Amino acid sequence: MTSMFDSDLRFCPECGTIFPLPVEGDNVTCLNRSCSFQVPVSVFYNVVTTTEIIFNQNAGRKLTNLPDEFGLGPMVDKICPQCGNDRMIYTTLQTRSADEGQTIFYLCPKCRFRDREDS
Repeated sequence: MTSMFDSDLRFCPECGTIFPLPVEGDNVTCLNRSCSFQVPVSVFYNVVTTTEIIFNQNAGRKLTNLPDEFGLGPMVDKICPQCGNDRMIYTTLQTRSADEGQTIFYLCPKCRFRDREDS
């Protein structure tokens, strides 16, 4: 079956659903029941998929004068309301009932301003 649309091999060109991995058989069939688009398994031959995971690039960097409860922690692009620094360290904690969102605590590594957000 051919499609009017061009797409990445990982996605169905008709509906956009992620294709399953090719297994036994001659065709790969879209998992969307209302679509059922098929492509020959041969189009996946010699296709290489790579994945890259980038961890916190600040890991291992020593920041001085930070409270122990934050440690080095992950950083997020958030502007400090006090000094304007564009990165803040954050940690989360479930401070309310389980059916409500968690509380996010922020710490500015530059001026040590603390902020919190109930999500």
